Amino acid sequence: MKKWLMMMLAAVLMVGILAGCGARSQQSTSKEGGEAGGGASDEKIIIKFSHVVAENTPKGQAAEMFKQLAEEYTNGKVEVQVFPNSQLYKDEDVLAAVQQNNVQLAAPSTSVVTKLYPQWTLFDLPFIFKDEAGVQAAMESPEIGGKLFTMLEDQKLLGLAMWDNGFKQTHSNKKILAPTDFKGQKLRVMSSKVLEAQFKSVGANPTPMAFGEVYSALEQGVIDGGENTISNIYSQKMHEVQKYITMSNHGYLGYAVITNSDFWNGLPEDVRTQLQKALDETTTWVRENSKRVNDEQLAEIKATGKTEIIELSEEERQAWVDAMSSIYSEFEGEIGKDLIDAAKALW
Repeated sequence: MKKWLMMMLAAVLMVGILAGCGARSQQSTSKEGGEAGGGASDEKIIIKFSHVVAENTPKGQAAEMFKQLAEEYTNGKVEVQVFPNSQLYKDEDVLAAVQQNNVQLAAPSTSVVTKLYPQWTLFDLPFIFKDEAGVQAAMESPEIGGKLFTMLEDQKLLGLAMWDNGFKQTHSNKKILAPTDFKGQKLRVMSSKVLEAQFKSVGANPTPMAFGEVYSALEQGVIDGGENTISNIYSQKMHEVQKYITMSNHGYLGYAVITNSDFWNGLPEDVRTQLQKALDETTTWVRENSKRVNDEQLAEIKATGKTEIIELSEEERQAWVDAMSSIYSEFEGEIGKDLIDAAKALW
């Protein structure tokens, strides 16, 4: 009996030792996605940041800047892992990934958010904003930016910032100067009913397509052209397979920096404060530098001599405004007259 008791005590002791080792092993491992409940922890918080564009675009540079600032300001408590060029998710899949906390940060174009909230198509309306200052005023306005960000909370999402890319230009292998030149052209658009209606209003055939598929579609002649900012055209080398770029500035392209609300609210307060500081500084940098990046890369495109850059006169641009702005009434009910009127008031 004594021998049996001694064996049992030894077994219990060994189980306790192994359990303690396992707990210590778990405590030393980095924790992906943070710690729920906001409690203090020595574990490194891993933040996966997914986006679809190249590193040398305004968004790509901003993601890297945020990574550096976030890791610096949190004294290494946070590690930001940036995944550009759709390495993890395409734009159409990333919001679901954030909701499931598979990634903790994403910066999809505003067009992507329209799948959840059609009111966000305000940003897709052609010629709705006069310039970058007008866009920034809209983002900071409680009647526009505040209202749109508040909507996200119903889907376990939290809007943290808006990052600029700039205004879109039209690119094609067929010259586009007047609205009538669009007729019959097959042009790529992001998945957005407003963007499709925009090109249908001038007789083009809009083709929704993932960003990463555009270059090969242009190269193979599957589509004639599309619309994008200069930085996106340049970084994806679209200009190498396009004869013309029309500087139309017809639509704005910006990104909503979005996180999972449970993840963000569950962070330790000091970490959350420093991450917000990093985001605020990055957002200021983006606003000051997105135009510079686009201008510099336009100069690079011009220097190649492969693509003709078309500048519109005031009269020619007004013809585009008259043709494309006809779709406003079509989407007034979906977007909301109050949002459209608030944006128009910023002119």
